[in-house]
Amino acid sequence: MPTRSTIKNILKDQHLAPKKRFGQNFLVNEQIVETILDRAAPDKEDTIIEFGVGLGSLTIPLAKRVKQVIGIEIDSGIVQWHTEQATLPDNVSLIHEDLLKTDLARLAADCGGRLKIIANLPYSISNPVLFKMIENKDHIASAVIMLQKEVADRLCAQPRTKAYGVLSVLLGTCATIEPLLKIGPDHFHPRPKVDSMVIRITFQAQPFPPGTEGTWSPTLLKALVKVAFQQRRKTIVNALSSGAVRTNDKKIISQYLNRAGIAPTRRPDQLSVQEYIALSQAYDKGEADA
Repeated sequence: MPTRSTIKNILKDQHLAPKKRFGQNFLVNEQIVETILDRAAPDKEDTIIEFGVGLGSLTIPLAKRVKQVIGIEIDSGIVQWHTEQATLPDNVSLIHEDLLKTDLARLAADCGGRLKIIANLPYSISNPVLFKMIENKDHIASAVIMLQKEVADRLCAQPRTKAYGVLSVLLGTCATIEPLLKIGPDHFHPRPKVDSMVIRITFQAQPFPPGTEGTWSPTLLKALVKVAFQQRRKTIVNALSSGAVRTNDKKIISQYLNRAGIAPTRRPDQLSVQEYIALSQAYDKGEADA
């Protein structure tokens, strides 16, 4: 795989440069790459989707372990370099596209099943990509992704902690998360200012999480959670009334909270994933009863 000096030479020779708007930080440590793939443990018959191919530091070793890699890369200069120099193995297909605009449902249909993803996720788009994966949870089996450690901490956070927030709840409604490996800045070019973390996200079939019953609206749940955490230090009834999801009437909101078994005086960061699901169900039932 390319070393730091090799990457610098490639970027210089091809008149390329790591682009901040794409959040490009290229892996330069072969041992770290192999450890990531060991932890990811893909099957040799897998088709893997890679978000952000870059210079192929992860792509090429990955291709040796699986049946096929489909890489999605937004940088036209990098795509042109791979195409002209034939840098990638025959079992790698490269799609020149903005990941945030990629139709994951169509891609899953083309692949014949739920997607398996491996990626060094650009820091600059980690949150939008995570929201996109949540919205496409029915089309994704698992994702082994590397992202900023601070973001990974939020995904794994529990109630009553500072890191607990919107993504903690929404991902907790549909997936389990397993930290796999912490990686320091020295293993990238250019060196980021923060540590990275590799995690495994395994999307689960319903009913999930444990302790929940029935169905709920993902759209309503997302709206409630976002509004609640915008004012996480307020009581949950005040936070929800300020955001006015369907209603700003505190009396009605208190009825929904009581129906869900949630005291109106609790704070948004004290509610569990299951309680947010119950709250969204109470909102839906309230409208049905109206």
